[in-house]
Amino acid sequence: MIHYNFNHIVIFFVLISILVPQVSSVVEDCGPEQDNSCVDKSKALPLKIIAIISILITSIIGVWLPLVTRSIPALSPDRSLFVIVKAFASGIILGTGFMHVLPDSFDMLSSSCLKENPWHKFPFTGFVAMLSAIVTMAIDSISTSLYSKKHRGGVVNPEIGQRVDLEMGAKLLRYRVIAMLQTIHLLEKAMMAFFFSVTTPFGIAIGIALSNTYRENSPRALIIVGLLNASSAGLLIYMALVDLLAADFMGDKLQGSVKLQIKSYMAVLLGAGGMSLMAKWA
Repeated sequence: MIHYNFNHIVIFFVLISILVPQVSSVVEDCGPEQDNSCVDKSKALPLKIIAIISILITSIIGVWLPLVTRSIPALSPDRSLFVIVKAFASGIILGTGFMHVLPDSFDMLSSSCLKENPWHKFPFTGFVAMLSAIVTMAIDSISTSLYSKKHRGGVVNPEIGQRVDLEMGAKLLRYRVIAMLQTIHLLEKAMMAFFFSVTTPFGIAIGIALSNTYRENSPRALIIVGLLNASSAGLLIYMALVDLLAADFMGDKLQGSVKLQIKSYMAVLLGAGGMSLMAKWA
């Protein structure tokens, strides 16, 4: 999933870099009365640094825990408890997209600081969120197809002699390359875990650096952050519903147990409900 998320982010940033300079030229800066005087960047900076460290640590724990607990029967990903915890986490992701990120985008892109045309004439938040989900689905589908085709490739209906040669060659090389393959497999897991863990902290760090280049309530800031929030909301909603919930609930394990399905649904509602409650103070 990480590979298409990066592609999705790159594509969206390219679109933003093309569109924002054009649309932001038709708006005027907000007056002093519009500024958010409650925001103190100097006092907020230590909290942001704490957030970076906290997210990095929890991301590392969250990524490596399933890999480590495979050797512990009670905490194995194949156990029902792990499925329920995963459903709870999916509910949190879903609640974050619907109740936190999406409303922020609506607020920003409907701000009175922006011109009536086009920002108040068209629901950009819903459109970008929808487009984000569609693009993510397309990249996910195409990437899966290419991956399947690559690993399904080879000679179709090979002759018996060719098949024997391949089998003998494989047997001769098996013991020589097995250690190397295990090492590569471990390195792949380590690299994926590393990049997954640092993605969000790295994004926060970039946001801190960029926040010093513009006013919080300037039209350009509202447009950029509002569109990015809309895109993030679409990505989170798609990931929670399709990649996580649909994949699990339509899988053999949950389909084989109505009782486990009910527990997992309750976990989803608990996670989404908790994030919805937090939206009251966020």
